[in-house]
Amino acid sequence: MSFETTTHISARAPIPRRASVSDQIRELLRQRIVSLELEPGQSLSRTDLAAYYEVSQTPIRDAMLRLEAEGLLRIFPQARTLVSLIDVDHARETQFLRLSLELEVARTLCEQPDRAPIEALKGIVDEMEAAASASDMTRFTQEDARFHRTLFTAIGKDALWDLVVERSGHIDRLRKLNLPDPGKIERILVSHRQIVAGLAAQDREETMGAVRHHLGETLALADQIVAAHPDYFRTGIPPAP
Repeated sequence: MSFETTTHISARAPIPRRASVSDQIRELLRQRIVSLELEPGQSLSRTDLAAYYEVSQTPIRDAMLRLEAEGLLRIFPQARTLVSLIDVDHARETQFLRLSLELEVARTLCEQPDRAPIEALKGIVDEMEAAASASDMTRFTQEDARFHRTLFTAIGKDALWDLVVERSGHIDRLRKLNLPDPGKIERILVSHRQIVAGLAAQDREETMGAVRHHLGETLALADQIVAAHPDYFRTGIPPAP
């Protein structure tokens, strides 16, 4: 894959005027990067993106700078901007952070008397199953994220989930590459059911074990994923032009 590929804008996608324009651009670009619509190593044109979203270049620049701070873009001033290659070391660091937080969230939830979150989580798993049956992987991924956010929300720790999301660009792309593997969807659903069952039984060990197994699966296959998609991964820092 050439790292000189530039975005080709075939249609315009004007954004609605709500909240900050740069915030919206950042979220839209982030979604496209994490979904691999914008591939690792792909070159982005600020001019083309401004035309695509029908905005000035200022919010595009601001959004790009924020995405660079997240490690999802590499900006070479006066030259080019590249979607960053996937950094497995960064993914492992994020995994350590997320696992530490989510294990504590699971422990806390098991001790919480309010059972309402359990029903909400069951409903989300049902939605994930429906999405899988319809082969709607976009919806499946969205519901997967909603499942985990609900765990944090249930104990009033939404800000910590937002921190995890902000750090997860590399590991989310790794998971995106792992998602089509045979049996992966079914394993995710089984893990989610196990987490819900553990919470419903207020079984701390069962719940935390299910969380640990679930969150560790993709990184356990990292070498295989890298071997299957070598052009997507950071094996060194691309030189500045």
